[in-house]
Amino acid sequence: MSSLQAHRKAIIGIGVEMVFQSGGSRFQALKKVNLEIFKGDIQLLMGPSGSGKTTLLSILAGILTPTAGSVHLLGEEITRMSRNQLARFRLANIGFIFQGFNLFPALTAAENVEVALHLKGIRGRMARQQAQVLLEQVGLADKAKNLPRDLSGGQKQRVAIARALAGNPQLIMADEPTAALDSHSGHAVIELLRQLAKEGGCTVLMVTHDSRIMDVADRVLHLEDGRLKA
Repeated sequence: MSSLQAHRKAIIGIGVEMVFQSGGSRFQALKKVNLEIFKGDIQLLMGPSGSGKTTLLSILAGILTPTAGSVHLLGEEITRMSRNQLARFRLANIGFIFQGFNLFPALTAAENVEVALHLKGIRGRMARQQAQVLLEQVGLADKAKNLPRDLSGGQKQRVAIARALAGNPQLIMADEPTAALDSHSGHAVIELLRQLAKEGGCTVLMVTHDSRIMDVADRVLHLEDGRLKA
């Protein structure tokens, strides 16, 4: 692989395996998974329930440590990092989007985004201004003062995307981001992620069951029984 090609790759997984032990039983969730994802791409990871999609996403995001294999993100081998190094790397480089939105119910849309900015050391007026800009980016400037209970599912997911984009992460990891949305809202959310990826050079890896959004992806990976299929 040329150094130029390597430089263009945001996520590389080499021989990734994951074994879960429970009592006397042993379950191999991932079997020698190799993958490469280019910078600025939207990559879907699809497969049936129990195929290991969320486990793989968690390993690629540095939340789980694989039993074997290595993961390189943005040219850094995260599987060799200490827990503290990994926490700092994730905070600086990765934004997360979850299927349940994970918004704080007592905070407004803007405050939910500000929380993520605070974690990255951005506070006060700067945080308020950046939160407003991020909500504008996702088309929710007029909902900044709304609580989550006053927002639709699609709007909550947009707040979650704005929060994930706080601090300009280079990687977005999304776990079933359209699961709670109807077809129209789901497509709008993915189209928004695509636009942000293409304009900001952000790389998006998304676990999904939702075949309706396949047309928005640059590439689709299929995982079955812990193995990647072409």
